Amino acid sequence: MSTYQWEPYLREILSVIKPLEEDRATRVRIIDELQAVVDTVGNLRGATVEPFGSFISNLYTRWGDLDISLELPNGSFVSSAGKRRKQNLLKDLRVALQRNGGAHNLQFIPKARVPLLIFESNHRNISCDISISNLLGQIKSKFLFWITEIDDRFRDMVLLVKEWAKAQNINNPKSGTLNSYSLCLLVIFHFQTCEPAILPPLQEIYAGNISDDLTVCTMQTFSVRVNVERDIQATCAGNITRFRSNRLRRVNRSSLSELFASFFKKIEDPFEQSQNAARAVGTSQLIMISNALEGSHNRLRLANQDRNSLIASLVRPQIRSQLGVWRPPSYLGGVQLGSRTHASAVPSPIQQQFQITRPSPIQHRFQNVQPSASPIQQQFQITRPSPIQQRFQNVQPSASPIQQQFQNMRLGTHPSTSSPRVLDFHSQDRQARRPKPFDQ
Repeated sequence: MSTYQWEPYLREILSVIKPLEEDRATRVRIIDELQAVVDTVGNLRGATVEPFGSFISNLYTRWGDLDISLELPNGSFVSSAGKRRKQNLLKDLRVALQRNGGAHNLQFIPKARVPLLIFESNHRNISCDISISNLLGQIKSKFLFWITEIDDRFRDMVLLVKEWAKAQNINNPKSGTLNSYSLCLLVIFHFQTCEPAILPPLQEIYAGNISDDLTVCTMQTFSVRVNVERDIQATCAGNITRFRSNRLRRVNRSSLSELFASFFKKIEDPFEQSQNAARAVGTSQLIMISNALEGSHNRLRLANQDRNSLIASLVRPQIRSQLGVWRPPSYLGGVQLGSRTHASAVPSPIQQQFQITRPSPIQHRFQNVQPSASPIQQQFQITRPSPIQQRFQNVQPSASPIQQQFQNMRLGTHPSTSSPRVLDFHSQDRQARRPKPFDQ
């Protein structure tokens, strides 16, 4: 089946997972009700409830979480007080929520890098993550929203990739896999390295250091912060308009299905470093993610797929049921079981991943066998030990183009440039640690 043939199936998936107006209204109602509860807490008097994450970037699905930051009038004093005060403020809010009765399944996580209060709203059981003074998360969310204005395919790709990752159980940083921010960065990289490119180098959108700019404004008055945010937004908007209006720019006209298929072909092993947006990923989870990418790439290449088998491989069971796909078909040798055609004696690409007689690239890593490199693998191979071995040999590998997207929570260096860090959200020379990026 060609990519053009299953373009309608991707559109079907999007029609189910894209939020409706009622989904947006529900989240607005949750925010308003939480604000009313916050106003009853003495230590939080005057604080505002500020959403961020996928809801603000417009990259949320119908069932997506809601990330919220509580911003105090004197936010700089909260930052200087440190973790202990944030923990106490969230404790007070937990008591108020329990008394109010508008939420259930409250979980207080005080020892996280960024203290969190998690609860499920009584409105459609939407999960909410509350932190204190997460200004960085707010501006990053807005930045992703501005990127969606460059090309509509970016939002569609992010939603499809996030749903696929959930179906593969690799979109949960709490279990050591990827957060949604990491998936957004992967799609950004993919769109930057298409031919012709769909997205520009992010340094062409904002050439400053957002983290440093925001650090300066948090030490000042609220009006200074507003002015800094306004300047950042104006700069990004102007550069995006300039990029889109450039008549000399070659336009990429690839279909969504073509971009989706090439995503899995391009992204093979980008999670080599521990100090990056995917820092929660461990060795075993890295193998699981790599297998998911490779398996999905192989499945999309199968010529005998029908609608049901394709959708079943890309979405979760609850999405399958809404699309009328009740159970994933079984395959043996690339032929669907139950058909009149006999199973082929030649193993399918999926089966070949698990055959011991033919080790996969992952198995080679642990057998000290050097497999012949595909063109994609050659982008990542170096003469030193493999990325997995380097973790245990304390060897620092040179950063690949994909790693540059992830290192130090940076949104700045385009794979085709050698420019220094641009959107360095966590400057290495800064002593104070920043709030954790959103995980939705």
